[in-house]
Amino acid sequence: MTNDHPPLDRPRPDPSRTSDPRGAPAAPPRSEGAPPALTRSPFASETFTSATFVTVSRGPALALAAVWLLTRVGMLLLLVRDDLGIGGVSGEIALYEHWYGGFADGTFPSGDVTWQYPPGAGLVIMSPGVLPWLTYFQAFVALALLADAVVALALAHADAARATHGAWIWVCGLPLLLHLPLARYDVQTTALAVLALLAIGARAPAAHQLGGALAGIGAMVKVWPALALIGTPRGRTTREAWTAAAVAALALLATLALFFSDSLDFLRQQGDRGIQIESLGGTALALARAAGAWPGGVEFRYGSVEYVGPYVSTLGHLALLLTVIAFGWLLLWRLQARRWSPATPLDAALTAVLLFTVTSRVISPQYLIWLLGLAAVCLTSRATVMRPVALLLLPTAALSSLAYPVLYAEVIAGTVPGLTVMLLRNGLLLAAALLAARRLWTSTAAVPTGA
Repeated sequence: MTNDHPPLDRPRPDPSRTSDPRGAPAAPPRSEGAPPALTRSPFASETFTSATFVTVSRGPALALAAVWLLTRVGMLLLLVRDDLGIGGVSGEIALYEHWYGGFADGTFPSGDVTWQYPPGAGLVIMSPGVLPWLTYFQAFVALALLADAVVALALAHADAARATHGAWIWVCGLPLLLHLPLARYDVQTTALAVLALLAIGARAPAAHQLGGALAGIGAMVKVWPALALIGTPRGRTTREAWTAAAVAALALLATLALFFSDSLDFLRQQGDRGIQIESLGGTALALARAAGAWPGGVEFRYGSVEYVGPYVSTLGHLALLLTVIAFGWLLLWRLQARRWSPATPLDAALTAVLLFTVTSRVISPQYLIWLLGLAAVCLTSRATVMRPVALLLLPTAALSSLAYPVLYAEVIAGTVPGLTVMLLRNGLLLAAALLAARRLWTSTAAVPTGA
């Protein structure tokens, strides 16, 4: 049992021990199992005072804030110009504004093949209305920046408590996607998942319920935040979080169904989706087309560029089967897991979203926003096993912005530069998913030697 206070009867120094030239007794020898002195936390030092804390913490916090401000100004400038590569990144906001007009009339987009989102997404689309003195474009971007800042602050707070680097992954990783994050509502969705995971990691039952509710609301906005709960510890935490998620999701769904018509119309737009050109299946078809082994082409459908032609439907069904297999693997992992660390819920969430991403028929560049946010949460824990995965996601994000919008015309045409960037991006993404799955399994399901 450890004791925070020094013993009253201290042992006398052994005169036989070597002392330094000034006569001070040398430090007692370390046992083999003790960590080197340099690995100790600075907070354990007897000379660590409140003044030292201010000096240590304020510098990194100011540096983080400065980097956030500079990079976000750069992202804003790119969004205003919107002329990189194929351009038109901000066009998505115009689509949101079009849907906003329908919500004002009390209806979800009905019969619109580009509306493929759960009903909770309508709240994000309507949110710019809270800033009526701004245009829709300005209000949407302002709220995206606000959500971005909330994520950065939440991660920085978690980092301050554990001396980790999650906030830096988010602050420096998001600009690798250029201005795209400011023109999509995925930053807001990621904020819900990040806050949910941080709340679930707290000790208070009320925090677990809050985390579950945030994940449930996130699932009603874009489905995937429900995966944030896949790694909650068994027992009370799981019951509290999952129950709160179900209640929050159902309450939100019922409220939206009460005040708006056609809230479930999005389900009709999902079944006929094909293989998007940026997915892993799309890369396989692009290689086959470049080799002359596949005669298909590309077409703008369901709000994205997809491959059309022979075997596309079969490949789509295979992707769905792989998604089911990934879900089965996650359930098996949860049943087999024997060791739970504070980082396990975080690591499991990142692994789950990675697996569902690589098996999806669609891999839009904004999916990297989700993955960067979850990787950042993982790095707020010293116990995480996802550090190599988080590092892999950084070049993956940079390659995603090369694929869209910078070289998107090349990707559509299937030229050598387009194929190269997609092979590298999807190769890294697949490697990250497999590495995450392996590290999650070995860190939790394997029984320690000698146990």
